[in-house]
Amino acid sequence: MIAVFVALMAIGANISSFLIVGGVPITLQTFFSILAGAILGRRIGAISMIVYILVGIAGAPVTAQFVGGPIIVMKPTFGFLLSYILVAYVTGYIIEKVKDPKVGRFIIASLIGMAINYVFGTNWMYYAYKFWANAPEGFSYGLAWAWMLAPLPKDIILSIAAGLMSPRIYKAVQKANHVYKQETV
Repeated sequence: MIAVFVALMAIGANISSFLIVGGVPITLQTFFSILAGAILGRRIGAISMIVYILVGIAGAPVTAQFVGGPIIVMKPTFGFLLSYILVAYVTGYIIEKVKDPKVGRFIIASLIGMAINYVFGTNWMYYAYKFWANAPEGFSYGLAWAWMLAPLPKDIILSIAAGLMSPRIYKAVQKANHVYKQETV
């Protein structure tokens, strides 16, 4: 399952990354990082995001615009990549807090995960442009957040969609894990 989500993140990073607003590629990565946490749970979901980032740093062209290698660490948008670990973990944590989570909990967890992505990633991007990247003329904190308005409607819709589609998959994965654990004992 970790490999599946690494592959989904790579696809989601590049399926629409030719669209760039400011310095931010428009991708489906937030959606897949939310799904990782919602379906795999906090621990495995976060591990899948760590593996995805490590694969990118190792050189595989899996991040937006088919970029890979250690250079991605210096990109202003690297904070969004790091946020996916936290997104998956928190989304999974919120869902795992109850024995039998309902759809509403999945939607709330997904929207909180999206908010974490925006806050962490946008703040990282702002400081990156201020301290080590070449900031565009007139760059400000407000401009960094203004850039995020373009992908916001897409991410809200996809976060709600993730919350709606995750419960059935989550239950199937939980059931399969339970059966697997019984068979291996």
